[in-house]
Parts: sequence; C-alpha cells; structure tokens
Amino acid sequence: MYEKKLCRSEDNKIICGVCGGIAEYFNVDPTVIRVGWAIVSAFGGAGVVAYILAAIIMPKQEV
Repeated sequence: MYEKKLCRSEDNKIICGVCGGIAEYFNVDPTVIRVGWAIVSAFGGAGVVAYILAAIIMPKQEV
C-alpha cells in the first residue's frame, strides 16, 4: 500500500517546494496553499518564519 509522506515537491515548486509539497499531501491546488501562506505572512510575518523552518525540516521528494 502507498504510504503518504509530507515532503517538498520537485514538480510544484517556486522557491523551495514547501507549498507544492503541502498541496500534494492534501491533494489540493498549490495556488490555494500559496495564497493562504501569503495572507498569513502579510499579518505579522509568522508565515515567513514557518516557511523557512518547513524548508529546512521537510525532506526533498524522492524522484
């Protein structure tokens, strides 16, 4: 059986692939995740810190 794993996307990436990886994990459009992340980042900047941490912590997608 296929095991679902959260990882940075190699196909849907603009900066590091974090939003693309989250979108693939939850099976949603990456644009929705990116817009949500931008809104969170605009209000207080917590999204920027979270993105950097996620880019460091999340493993790359195995091709």
